[in-house]
Amino acid sequence: MQVSLYRVFGKRLFDVLLAGPALIFFAPLMLILAGLVRLKLGSPILFRQQRPGLNEKPFILYKFRTMLDERDGQGNLLTEAERITPFGRFLRSTSLDELPELINVLKGEMSVIGPRPLLMKYLSRYTPRQRRRHEVKPGITGLAQSKGRNSLTWEQRFTFDVWYVDHCSFWLDLKILALTLKIVLKREGITHETHPSMPEFSGVAGSVESF
Repeated sequence: MQVSLYRVFGKRLFDVLLAGPALIFFAPLMLILAGLVRLKLGSPILFRQQRPGLNEKPFILYKFRTMLDERDGQGNLLTEAERITPFGRFLRSTSLDELPELINVLKGEMSVIGPRPLLMKYLSRYTPRQRRRHEVKPGITGLAQSKGRNSLTWEQRFTFDVWYVDHCSFWLDLKILALTLKIVLKREGITHETHPSMPEFSGVAGSVESF
């Protein structure tokens, strides 16, 4: 696979020029959201979790918290469906919980566009082809998100992720950004048919199709 000049040099410039002004523009809204999260969900305001980045290098992902920390009698966390609140669902449906990831972009850990960063424990479950999703930086949004978000199957998500790795370009990033804005405004694909977000990935085979 030939790596484009955009992927090597231009993509980082694209990220900085987009994420920097966006962070300034959304700063007042983020302060309001932080106060609401603290009031409705408590502390901590930010959800922090280690995720695999470029070449599977771990980094700490930042998001607004959307769930309570309620536990059962044995001290185990309740299910996601039991812990998420109406306010948390609103944050997810509007993607407002993702705004702190602009900090990850400016730090160089993420891109605006790229495969979504998943859980560290999934690394051992990928096929060699699925692991190729880590050949680019993870993104706030990506091709899979622009094609259906959480309504897609894992197979479909990995198909789009790997296809993006092989076809990354400036014009593709612009197209994905436009499609993402459309799907977020319509609040489509927020949940999976069997889960409030996505069920756990247990290891599946994926194929790559054209976009």
